[in-house]
Amino acid sequence: MRIFHLHLVSDSTGETVSSVFRAVITQFDGVEVEEHNWSLVRTKGQVDKVLEGIRKDKGFVMYTMADKSLRKYLKQGCNDMNIPCVSVLSRIISDLSGFFGTKTTSHQPGKQHELDEDYFSRVEAINFALSHDDGQSVWDLEEADIVLIGASRTSKSPTSMYLAYRGYRAANVPYVKDIPLPSVIENLKAPLIVGLTISPDVLVQIRRNRLLTINENNATDYTDIEVVKEELVEARRLYTKNNWPTIDVSRRSVEETTATIIQYFEKHKENSA
Repeated sequence: MRIFHLHLVSDSTGETVSSVFRAVITQFDGVEVEEHNWSLVRTKGQVDKVLEGIRKDKGFVMYTMADKSLRKYLKQGCNDMNIPCVSVLSRIISDLSGFFGTKTTSHQPGKQHELDEDYFSRVEAINFALSHDDGQSVWDLEEADIVLIGASRTSKSPTSMYLAYRGYRAANVPYVKDIPLPSVIENLKAPLIVGLTISPDVLVQIRRNRLLTINENNATDYTDIEVVKEELVEARRLYTKNNWPTIDVSRRSVEETTATIIQYFEKHKENSA
């Protein structure tokens, strides 16, 4: 069976274009698609990287981009390669029908919500994230797609769950000052390991708010700014020592952090292959 390449380009997290694509692709039976996700594309240089990827794996391009000049630049680059490039607000099904060389097999509303293989794969990913949250079940971390490392309250758990929602088997392991990480992490081969960090001031405020929610008002090292600074410095040293990609979540939403991790994961897959 011929494999079609689909490039999904967004200046945000990619949720909109990804959701539209998944809704549309259910209308085509017997079509094998390799999906390429390009999120947080906000500069001409980033569009150039997208065009380079499209040139390597030629295929249909769908996009959501607010900047008119970047949209024009992307479309012109695709036109130069004779590659179809459409906004998700255009007549997607009609355009894909021409690209695949086949008519849609169904116009049933809500077909994208059927309990198909993709649905169960996401459920499995969510269960994996839940059972591997906060350092649980470290003995089978090799089965993960992504392993997040970070100090307490650096958004490890919500990011793992959001990755799971996107279909990635994610685990997270806490970094605790002066306590070694589980030895199994040093021997991981398949998963992408990502270090999460954050501004000390932001982290202290988050931790203080957390303690207030559980009626804990006593001052501890957990919220001491100097101790927290040292904790984060040591964590960064660990990430650098192991050459793990690092993401600062201080001013990022979980969706933005997830989108960046997925970019790292796609590159990790390419390097592994």
